[in-house]
Amino acid sequence: MNGQIRHSQMLIDGQMVASESGEWLASDNPANEEIIGYSAAATAADVHKAVAAAERAQPAWAAMDPNARGKLVRQVAQALRARADEVLKLEVQDTGNTITKMKGDVEHAAHAMEFFAGLGTEIKGETIPASSENLHITVREPYGVVGRIVPFNHPIKFAAHAIAAPLMAGNSVVLKPPEQSPLSAEILGEICRDILPRGVVNIVTGNGMPTGDAIVRHPVIKRIAFTGSVPTGMAIQRAAAETGIKAITLELGGKNPLIAFPDMDPDKIAEVAVNAMNFAWSGQSCGSTSRLLVHESLHAAVLKRVVERVAELRLGDPLDPNSQMGPLNSRRHYERVCSMVQSGLNEGATLKHGGKRPLGKQFEKGYWLEPTVFSDVNSKMYIGREEIFGPVLSVFSWRDEAEALAIANSTEYGLTASIWTNDIKTALRMARNVKSGYVWINGASSHFYGTPFGGFKNSGLGREEGLEELLGYTETKSIHMKLA
Repeated sequence: MNGQIRHSQMLIDGQMVASESGEWLASDNPANEEIIGYSAAATAADVHKAVAAAERAQPAWAAMDPNARGKLVRQVAQALRARADEVLKLEVQDTGNTITKMKGDVEHAAHAMEFFAGLGTEIKGETIPASSENLHITVREPYGVVGRIVPFNHPIKFAAHAIAAPLMAGNSVVLKPPEQSPLSAEILGEICRDILPRGVVNIVTGNGMPTGDAIVRHPVIKRIAFTGSVPTGMAIQRAAAETGIKAITLELGGKNPLIAFPDMDPDKIAEVAVNAMNFAWSGQSCGSTSRLLVHESLHAAVLKRVVERVAELRLGDPLDPNSQMGPLNSRRHYERVCSMVQSGLNEGATLKHGGKRPLGKQFEKGYWLEPTVFSDVNSKMYIGREEIFGPVLSVFSWRDEAEALAIANSTEYGLTASIWTNDIKTALRMARNVKSGYVWINGASSHFYGTPFGGFKNSGLGREEGLEELLGYTETKSIHMKLA
């Protein structure tokens, strides 16, 4: 960025533009609170322009050969790779995520686009022998204009993924990036402007009110997908229902258990538990295994090793490749996480490490919180049942399998679960009975494209990262042809 303050514009109808109101939202570096740029603050009128452009562009896009659509989507992926270094430096400063881990985000984004680009001919219907005198077939058709709203923890990764499946299904898209970390959206907008037909992708930046709300309520948008918190997901459902009958998928929060059985090595469990907390982005990941459930025979040994490993994490400038953890994303989020740490202390959990701002001049400004470990946590505690979305690990002890399962299933969430045992029967029994949509056995954190990702209970609706996501951006039409 060469020290310059960036003013990130939006993509509407093939043009990079400022907001109709002329207003901008400041974006600061969470490591030091310095302003690094501004993003256009879209009004409802801006959203309406974007939807109108998307509606005009969609019929021709849907009529395009799916292989031709796929070719263009692949070109977007390649152009994104070509600007990977620019995106990386900008997003590290805009999010606070550490540069070493963030290096993979652009490649993950490009991979997602290429994955869906290759599935264009899999949007298939069926022939159904419902009668002998008719030919009964189904076809899949795009919704039209799709609204997508993505979160702050991986802005470019989620934004690129967000447009891939809807585009390949023949939809046009109105995308809202996160207001907390919006600056890289301009780069994606420039790439889409240069490669895709005018109006097929529109990117509007701004706050949830009015920008996100205008997307959700727009009567032309019949298909919405959101990634974020449970309360916001519920608000989207309510707002959408007030203006129309809409198809909504939600990838929401997690309070994910990592369950360690007594046949495991304490060193291995401690290593996995710390890695799967995603401290490199301050625990700000819906898939973080923020509840460590350890059998009582291993509890003391695992807890000791976890605390030792967490204490060794190097906090520092997110742009420094040696830093293993950066700050939280924003002041508002920092204050929320700190209040949840305080609630753990108030409720009687034992603070084993962290829980405060780190010492040193470099940490005097910014949204810094030490990696934090609590023990003596139970499911009645706020920190034991609510998603913190920060660098806070809660350690539980359990006596038998029934108790472990009860703890694992005791929250409103059901996104992921990680089960560690060498007993195959125990592993499969737990995998069947845990109320989570994505389960690892002797693994954690990894995603595998082609397998559906999504949660049970209040962790969401719908599945992503596979064919199910692509088909979720289509509607089924039945056609009956008389043969006699």
